Amino acid sequence: MVSLVWKVVVFGILAAGSQGSLPQPRSHRRVSTGRYDLSADLESVEAQSEKGFQEVRRGGERSVQLQRGARKNADIYLRHEGLRDDAATRTNCKNRPIDLVFIIDSSRSVRPVEFKKAKEFLQDMVDSLVIGRDATRVGLVNYASTVKIEFLLNTFFDKSSVKQALGQVEPLASGTMTGMAIRTAMEKAFTKEAGARSASMNIAKVAIIVTDGRPQDKVEEVSATARASGIEMYAVGVDRADMASLKLMASQPHDDHVFYVETYGVIEKLTSKFRETLCGKDDDNGSADIDDNGLGLNDRKDDNKRVSEGNNGMSDRSYSIHL
Repeated sequence: MVSLVWKVVVFGILAAGSQGSLPQPRSHRRVSTGRYDLSADLESVEAQSEKGFQEVRRGGERSVQLQRGARKNADIYLRHEGLRDDAATRTNCKNRPIDLVFIIDSSRSVRPVEFKKAKEFLQDMVDSLVIGRDATRVGLVNYASTVKIEFLLNTFFDKSSVKQALGQVEPLASGTMTGMAIRTAMEKAFTKEAGARSASMNIAKVAIIVTDGRPQDKVEEVSATARASGIEMYAVGVDRADMASLKLMASQPHDDHVFYVETYGVIEKLTSKFRETLCGKDDDNGSADIDDNGLGLNDRKDDNKRVSEGNNGMSDRSYSIHL
């Protein structure tokens, strides 16, 4: 009798332990009186575990998607406001969006090492800007006796791609048809089809010409037409560049739009000047200076601007760097 009682007690303890460690199924299949089919319980546990795992995974994926969506929306907003780009946090550039086209002389007078310096100068300028679809867009016109559009305003929308494309440009090595290059930029690079934005958006159109020689064609008329169309023209002369021609190309005032360096070896020193011009100084509302007609980027005078008289035909105030 005692042995029978102990058997009942032990069986009860084991049964209670089993019930406490496994989830209770809604129904049980009996194989004999007092016995349960444990395989059914195990199948139920596995099914519930798999269901829970799938719910957690879906929740995690949804969370990641929400986070990505939030970041994307934030990035779009910041780019639209001109506050965000690949390197925006390290450049602190506050420039408003502009459509910027470089017009670069690659005639035979520009040696390969000098052309490389010119491209590095343009890359440094790009590094100072906020590049993006809703920020600054960049295009490049390469010229000598012929003109080649290397890429348009709507070709690249990130800084690294623009810099890489600049680095891959090859010189054309003949002639100096600057007037033709300006006309090409005006008629093909600053168009809606090429990525230039409409006048109603009040986004400045800026052309920066880099040349080391005298144009072999007429530049005065085509430059005046380009300026009248709303393109702000900057002219950078190097070495043998003709200062009178630079002034015919550039917008007024010349002391803000005409630049000169004696060699390509020091052209990078203009980077800080253009960074100041294109990015602007921080003001009360954090925006760049904008001139009265809404097209210029800056009209302020530079206290540290150097005055050069009689250098390479330069008779008025222009920014120059000498060795």
